[in-house]
Amino acid sequence: MSSNYKLAFPDDFVWGAATAAYQVEGAWNVDGRSESIWDRFCHTPGKIDNDDTGDIACDHYHHWRADIALMEEIGLRAYRFSISWPRVLKDGLSPVNQPGMDFYDRLVDALLNAGIQPYVTLYHWDLPQRLQDLGGWPARAAAEAFCKYADIVSRKLGDRVKHWITLNEPYVSAFIGYEEGRHAPGHRDLSEALAASHHLLLAHGLALPIIQTNSPGAQVGITLNLSLMEPASPSLADRQAARWWDGRVNRWFLDPLAGRGYPADMLESYDTDMTWVKAGDLEHIAAPLDFLGVNYYFRQIHRAAGMADEKNLPRTVFRNDERTEMGWEVHPEGLYHMLGRLTFDYHFAAIVITENGAAYRDQPGANGQVDDPQRISYLQRHLRQVQRAISCGVPVKGYFAWSLMDNFEWSYGYSKRFGLIYIDYETLARVPKSSARWYAQVIRENAVE
Repeated sequence: MSSNYKLAFPDDFVWGAATAAYQVEGAWNVDGRSESIWDRFCHTPGKIDNDDTGDIACDHYHHWRADIALMEEIGLRAYRFSISWPRVLKDGLSPVNQPGMDFYDRLVDALLNAGIQPYVTLYHWDLPQRLQDLGGWPARAAAEAFCKYADIVSRKLGDRVKHWITLNEPYVSAFIGYEEGRHAPGHRDLSEALAASHHLLLAHGLALPIIQTNSPGAQVGITLNLSLMEPASPSLADRQAARWWDGRVNRWFLDPLAGRGYPADMLESYDTDMTWVKAGDLEHIAAPLDFLGVNYYFRQIHRAAGMADEKNLPRTVFRNDERTEMGWEVHPEGLYHMLGRLTFDYHFAAIVITENGAAYRDQPGANGQVDDPQRISYLQRHLRQVQRAISCGVPVKGYFAWSLMDNFEWSYGYSKRFGLIYIDYETLARVPKSSARWYAQVIRENAVE
């Protein structure tokens, strides 16, 4: 039952929604775009549910004007999107592919004309296949190539784009792509994953001052996917399990960004000499951030592996029964606790929620409308926790719902819908869901009930 009590946000709070190039653009081989690792991965039978690909996706490449009109309808103040590296550079290297660069040039101008600030992510997982063939992220050359790419794009767009994100979720790129093999390029090698994680962070650190030079006055950050890790019981074994996962997903990236180097317990656990870390690398990685981007979806509860329950303490922490279509637990309080940790432990000066959202089985009703009350509830409860964190002194500067529209959800293909806007993949028709109208009201009122 509604209380009609509104929790207000700061006057300068930024309200937005997010997408990623490979997930929405389509036009995979149009106007000189070269192949990415996700093109190769998707075109390998058995890698993606239903053998779906991002070849067409939402065809945002051809529908971007209509999509900006929908952003205006929602009242977005900002739009986070990524640049397709293989769209703007031939095979990821020089020369510039002018039609691809022109696409983003027009997109930025149109967003600004609509009063929507562009938040540009330079890398959202679509590494050019040519660079993968040369060694991919496990090779230092990928970080060097990224710097050249960042230089070219920020020189072109830096006069207008004032918010940049170097990388999206380097944990996923490194460990899910190079160790677990569930994402492109589909490798299964821990040593490759560790080298990739370092070169991703190095790419960020080296590119950050380049972007700042090319885009005077811009704010530059990086986005991490972070989860609250909780032990299933107070036992030492469960606490150690939770800490190990915290080290793998959270601290392995947070610590070097905060100038602490790689966590000693994880170096010992991985038992590797990390020969790819060169003198000066950690100093580059620890270059001060203007903001930290946070992607938050769920918490993780950890039970000691290989230990029979009768030899462990009884479980005291259980997952909530409420799950999204991804099977992820809905636990908004985890976002509050993570935001506090980032501020009071790591002391990041500014935080932006760059992704937060949920997948549900949305379908148009008889009237053609798409009602998604579960998503509204999910977003509402997480925004309450964001406002709660702000009231405790956490410098959260903005919030981007994931995602603007239903899209290609990586290894899940088109089976999971996260969007505020429903996409009919047969006709490419766009239908704003009830969550879009709800979010529009939140933005107008700068408050959440």
